[in-house]
Amino acid sequence: MQKEVKNFEFHNPTKIVFGKDQIQSISNLISKDKKILITYGGGSVQRFGTLDRVRKALADHTFGEFGGIEANPTFETCMRAVELIKNEQFDFILAVGGGSVIDGSKFIAAAAEFTGDPINIFAKGIGSGEAIKSALPLGTILTLPATGSEMNSGAVITFKEKKAKVGFGSPFVYPLFSILEPELTYTLPKRQLANGITDSFVHIIEQYLTYPVGGARVQDGFAESLLRTLIDIGPEVVKEDNHDYSIRADFMWTATLALNRLLSTGVPDDWSTHALGHEITALNHTDHARTLSAILPAVMMVRREQKFDKLVQYAENVWGITDGSTEVKVDTAILKTAAFLKSLDMPVTLKEIDVKSDDIDYLIEQLDIHGNTQISERGDQTLAVSRAIYEKALELEF
Repeated sequence: MQKEVKNFEFHNPTKIVFGKDQIQSISNLISKDKKILITYGGGSVQRFGTLDRVRKALADHTFGEFGGIEANPTFETCMRAVELIKNEQFDFILAVGGGSVIDGSKFIAAAAEFTGDPINIFAKGIGSGEAIKSALPLGTILTLPATGSEMNSGAVITFKEKKAKVGFGSPFVYPLFSILEPELTYTLPKRQLANGITDSFVHIIEQYLTYPVGGARVQDGFAESLLRTLIDIGPEVVKEDNHDYSIRADFMWTATLALNRLLSTGVPDDWSTHALGHEITALNHTDHARTLSAILPAVMMVRREQKFDKLVQYAENVWGITDGSTEVKVDTAILKTAAFLKSLDMPVTLKEIDVKSDDIDYLIEQLDIHGNTQISERGDQTLAVSRAIYEKALELEF
């Protein structure tokens, strides 16, 4: 087991342009000799005028559009965009949307220059997992803080026929720039805001709630600060019509920092909650963040012994729990975590997202197919342990 912080290299090339009325700056961020494909999802960017602002900012550029990228972007939809790029010779992608649009656009950028079948970008029982050697340049305009995809090199794509949700990563798909306007969050419904807070929270937890290592006070302290920020602002963010710019700015920047990979430099990370959650989304199309909240308390309980020292640290430094034994502190921290998620109207058990006991065999089978048989920070979360987590998440009552 790792005892000290590992040697690491950290490089993040994404330029962040943060604040009010920043969409207009894209005219200076993208060279006028580029033929731009604007990618987006459903109708919200059209209904609320965001797409019109983008078009106006690109008045002196050549651009086309590709809409309809799903909330869980599918391989099939993204490949239609790849075909459009090749047919019409687009050479820059501008993703306007949340993490799903950005994830899909990253795959589109890589697939457009990939030699051979782009399915082989993926491993985990989907393709051969070939390395990406180049990608089209990509910029983003973030409309929903949640995934951190606007400042990292990873993405997750859904395969309809295979009922799978699989990630990939490459330094070639870092966005060149990302526009972060907190006011763009004002039009988001409560459910999407709650999803964003939760997704960000669990991203931090996956990189933090492992085991202590020497030389990682900076990473731990940074993670704890971000977790406290989300706990403080979460209930305010999801209030109807609460358009407090300062709170939304905290939300947007925290979500970005939660997964720009700074927190995981040199330290162990987990990602088992995500692995188990992805299979639920593929099963019944539950929102990604809602699968995470439904699994997280059970992970803390079933993996309590392996994560105990960090759970105590989490209790003390994030929740300010100083009374009682270490066992009591851990118990209280788990209950407070569930209560926080419930305060956002997020599910904290599998019953709340329509997963039944009969589904567990299928979920375990899918984990096996996708190579998630020895996961977690120690690689000791076997399929039997994952089954125990699913079963605990199904039986819990809060």
